[in-house]
Amino acid sequence: MCGILALMGLQEDAQKWRKTAIDLSKKLRHRGPDWTGIYCKGKNILCHERLSVIDPEFGDQPLYSQDGTVVLAVNGEIYNHAGIRESLQKEDALVASVKSHLMSDVPFGVLLSGGLDSSLIASIMARNLPKNSAWPRLHSFSIGLKGSPDLKAARDVAKFLGSIHHEMIFTVQEGLDAISDVVYMTETYVVTSIRASTPMYLMARKIKATGVKMVLSGEGADEIFGGYLYFHKCPDAQEMHEETIRKISQLHKYDCLRANKSMMAWGVESRVPFLDHDFLKFSMSFDPAQKMCEGADGKHRIEKHILRSAFDVGKEEASEPPAEMPYLPDSVLWRQKEQFSDGVGYSWIDGIKANAERQVSDAQLAQAAKRFPINTPKTKEAYFVRQTFHSHFPSDSAARSVEWQDSIACSTATALKWDASFQNRADDSGRSIAGVHNSAYGDSFQVEKKHM
Repeated sequence: MCGILALMGLQEDAQKWRKTAIDLSKKLRHRGPDWTGIYCKGKNILCHERLSVIDPEFGDQPLYSQDGTVVLAVNGEIYNHAGIRESLQKEDALVASVKSHLMSDVPFGVLLSGGLDSSLIASIMARNLPKNSAWPRLHSFSIGLKGSPDLKAARDVAKFLGSIHHEMIFTVQEGLDAISDVVYMTETYVVTSIRASTPMYLMARKIKATGVKMVLSGEGADEIFGGYLYFHKCPDAQEMHEETIRKISQLHKYDCLRANKSMMAWGVESRVPFLDHDFLKFSMSFDPAQKMCEGADGKHRIEKHILRSAFDVGKEEASEPPAEMPYLPDSVLWRQKEQFSDGVGYSWIDGIKANAERQVSDAQLAQAAKRFPINTPKTKEAYFVRQTFHSHFPSDSAARSVEWQDSIACSTATALKWDASFQNRADDSGRSIAGVHNSAYGDSFQVEKKHM
């Protein structure tokens, strides 16, 4: 993540404020930048913190005009500048979005959970690696507890795609040890965000150690296509459309916040092709009934059926090279949704809850409204996370800066009205959707290919 700090029109010579400006600029460095540039002259100071993913050798800022009279600091990258004149009208929308995000002058890879979204991104990347790529083969990265669903699934996808796979196994205790740092880096106390940010934070450190500074991620697909398990209870197409809009509009407060800040804590840039502007316009333009888990034939379908079907091509139909291979094996293409904090290993969430039981007493939880009147935590886990946040950011203004709402399996508060069983649950895990998730807290429910 890059950042800009400017002190303009100072009453004294800028040099007297140089150290102050540098100290203030340092406040941005826990977000991952690896270089600082500074202009300090006359009455003005301009500092730029930069994560050098594009042109690391000559791209330092601030930038100067040839005569030195204009000084500029800017944050932004045109990912597809090399091919901006090429027409993309004939290409698949997601394939085009992924291609446009592959521009990099440093080694890059892909976050691979083994779920549908990250696996699709990885598959498209493997078929379209730039000829001048720093690494000629795709590098994939996954994390999980020993024996976790995501590790096995990611391993199978990596083998299918032929990527050089990096697997990190962490323990519950290692995750618990990192929570304080994760809360500080992500600047949130939302329980589901901390659950998922912690393994991602640990993985980012390993990724940086390999020399990779940019990764592609599958964030955004669940919001666009109604991929969370609670969408199985969506009552109609109109509500489907409105809920996806609500979810997309909140991404910067939750999933994208997690993916961005937990990666940037170690100087790794995360790019999200599903949220590419052109792809977003395309995917939000068609009939929301196509995203419903109940098809026109009345049969109940697996979530994100429309996305899965789009890439369910046989050997003859796979137009991108290598044409003889499908994008993904059926076991991955039609794998049920796992929230990241579930997929890394169910005992991770159970471990956080057990730790909170040890750390927070019944009496403390009973007095939570007095201790934390702003967004009062309702569970011991939420209390523990909130207490950790308070240790880093004790002001009321910091507490108010965090968006918080009642939720089930990452739903918005509005969607809690969809089903009576949603009303009295305080757990954001996908397993809390009884009757939908294979390992739900409640009745079992089997998933068949293409239908549920």
